[in-house]
Amino acid sequence: MKHLFSAVLFSAVWMMSSPAKAQQSGSGLTSVKGQSTSANIRTGKPLFLDVHHLGPGKVTYEDVAKAHAKDLAAEGKYGVEFIKFWVDTANGTVYCLASAYDTKSIVNTHAKAHGLLPDRIYSVTGGDEATSRGAENLYLDLHEFGAGNVKAGDVAAAHQKDLAVQKKYGVNFLNYWVDEKAGTVFCLAEAPDSNALIMTHKEAHGLIPKTVKEVQQGQ
Repeated sequence: MKHLFSAVLFSAVWMMSSPAKAQQSGSGLTSVKGQSTSANIRTGKPLFLDVHHLGPGKVTYEDVAKAHAKDLAAEGKYGVEFIKFWVDTANGTVYCLASAYDTKSIVNTHAKAHGLLPDRIYSVTGGDEATSRGAENLYLDLHEFGAGNVKAGDVAAAHQKDLAVQKKYGVNFLNYWVDEKAGTVFCLAEAPDSNALIMTHKEAHGLIPKTVKEVQQGQ
């Protein structure tokens, strides 16, 4: 995640079904004033997505599921609620979605549970979760726009464009998460393959992800 990709500017300005005025942001996303997403309505706590880079061949879904169970056993002590996790076994990467008061609480929970600390923790807001179709490949993609170059409202607008196009490529976007400070966006989708996901983004708004990883989900 060290190298930033250049966001592709698209010329067509898309407006939400809202009286708000659309503007073009520096990231290439369309900014719609008044659009926002909540962190975690269920708990009222901030939402975080942490990433563990363990290395190719060094992690299995079963091992992560066991570690997650340990997180669940320890989370109450630190006021954390682990919601879901995703495992990229090919690259040995684990992603954990949790609500917590702060990043220290997440680190302390992982330390207490199993000692496997995240390499990075993103402070995120998310969209509305869609219904899974359940029987397809699952992908988590990463967009990097640069620190401070993306807003949650901009991503919400781009996501609506993805939803308008996704059926053409057999894709089902389930959710997305935005770290405004880091300028990072994660998209979770079911798709026939990674190319179908990329083509949906390309046609919808032209913003191609830096990486697309096939993952397994647990909770």
